[in-house]
Amino acid sequence: MHKGLRRYQELARDLKILIQQKGYKVGDRIMTERQISEALNVGRSAAREAILMLEIEELVEVRKGSGIYLLSDSRSVAQPVVDDIGPFELLQARQLLESSIAGFAAVSVTKNDIVRMREALDMERKGIEEKNNDYSSDELFHRLIAEATQNSVLVDMVSELWAKRDQSLMWARLHERIFDTNYREKWLKDHQDILSALQLKDAEGARKAMWTHLDNVRDTLMELSDVEDPNFDGYLFNKSTI
Repeated sequence: MHKGLRRYQELARDLKILIQQKGYKVGDRIMTERQISEALNVGRSAAREAILMLEIEELVEVRKGSGIYLLSDSRSVAQPVVDDIGPFELLQARQLLESSIAGFAAVSVTKNDIVRMREALDMERKGIEEKNNDYSSDELFHRLIAEATQNSVLVDMVSELWAKRDQSLMWARLHERIFDTNYREKWLKDHQDILSALQLKDAEGARKAMWTHLDNVRDTLMELSDVEDPNFDGYLFNKSTI
């Protein structure tokens, strides 16, 4: 990786070079995401992060059901103008950290912690029923799990990851492609599974439930934001590694 560049920035740079080499003109439909993934020898999630970066730089436009179109000369944008966090890279970091935190929390969780988590899930359920766009109860649930470890450093780390998500232009652009919100019920069920393991003080069960949940989050975002083929591939991290 080039010193000073994030992974998605390096891939975005490589994609710009690839666009130049292919000789695309403004207005042309360029390669599909799958073709970009194969050309850059990366998974679909990494390719999508590079495309998101070029969208933010207004170099390309992604049209649902149509493809990716060149908006301006790729040579006019030499370096990334946005310092951001790739959404799937962020989810991978959350999966590694929060699954371990959930396992640790199962050892130290208190009755009051469980009560507060139930309240957060009740808020989440109500939000789904009312079809609102408030995801604060989702974030609250994850933060309460960190708080159940009784370790303020872990709480700060989880809060920082969520703050990075909330501030991410790439994450916001990804969500602009998603119109089907039925996935929220599936995520609520995941949260209930995590809570059940915590109630039983089952450390390994809690760790696996959190790992599976964030796998589901990643898969859902990949599938629902796919402008081409719903049968995506190229996993950023191995689902079996739990």
